[in-house]
Amino acid sequence: MTAAAVPRHPARSAPLRALVPFGLPAIPGVQPVVWAGGPLPSAQVLAQVRVHVLPYTFDPASFAAIAHLPALRVLQTLTAGYEHVLAHLPPGVTLCNAGGVHDDSTAELALALLLAAQRGLPDFVRAQQRHEWAHAAYPSLADRRVLVVGHGGVGRAVAARLAPFGCEVTVVARTAREGVRAVADLPVLLGRADVVVLAVPLTEQTRGLVDARFLAALPAGALLVNVSRGPVVDTAALVAELRSGRLRAALDVTDPEPLPPGHPLWDCPGLLLSPHVAGNSSAFGPRARRLVVDQLSRLAAGDPPLHVVVLPTLQA
Repeated sequence: MTAAAVPRHPARSAPLRALVPFGLPAIPGVQPVVWAGGPLPSAQVLAQVRVHVLPYTFDPASFAAIAHLPALRVLQTLTAGYEHVLAHLPPGVTLCNAGGVHDDSTAELALALLLAAQRGLPDFVRAQQRHEWAHAAYPSLADRRVLVVGHGGVGRAVAARLAPFGCEVTVVARTAREGVRAVADLPVLLGRADVVVLAVPLTEQTRGLVDARFLAALPAGALLVNVSRGPVVDTAALVAELRSGRLRAALDVTDPEPLPPGHPLWDCPGLLLSPHVAGNSSAFGPRARRLVVDQLSRLAAGDPPLHVVVLPTLQA
């Protein structure tokens, strides 16, 4: 959602009070209060907070301050996904996500998982630990047909990184446009995909998108890469395919998450697993701070916020 879709607000004569999870450089017209968890600031301070930047965590404790912010108008996440925030969003509050902050890091990990799974790197690591020279041939990325499901910032970044690898890339989004196929075309596209990369947000439309039928449509030996959200994939259906040896997967996200000890996914053949670290790289800190500084500067000047994902609703 663009800033143009959000009404402008007049610049305030008093400083804009913002609750933020880290220190910031001086921003004209902004009075930041640092809170990253633990004891809350005083009620007097909280009563003046109009912008709250959530800490970068999925810990439920990160939402503790929201109920104590009667003047809150903008809630800013440091995550690209925002489904975990919706239940805590008060009426009358605009929700913004961290658009652009995680695109490059997430695309990097998607490509790393894809290449590692294709070229057998997990097998080589295990062979090294056994002091074994395990020579073998593995499928290339070159000449493969790759389906990128999702055309937001992450999906576009993944597709751009795939371009130099000599593979055939097809991008799928909710609606078709130039160079992008529609989700409705998936039944046709899946049957010829060697690799599928999931880069969609978790919504009611994408929850369970990758179900038993979706997986069954993929050809034997295909690789599923998920850097979106775990519930986009039906875990039981994926476990069944992996155990049969028909499909492979490389996952940065799972359902449930964190993956508990003893869960069937841990021991599935053909699975490469990373613990939801796609966006958590050295690029995060500087980009997150730039986002917050830009956002607060706009709001202090009376401009509409960027990266709006949920417009404010009226109190019932």
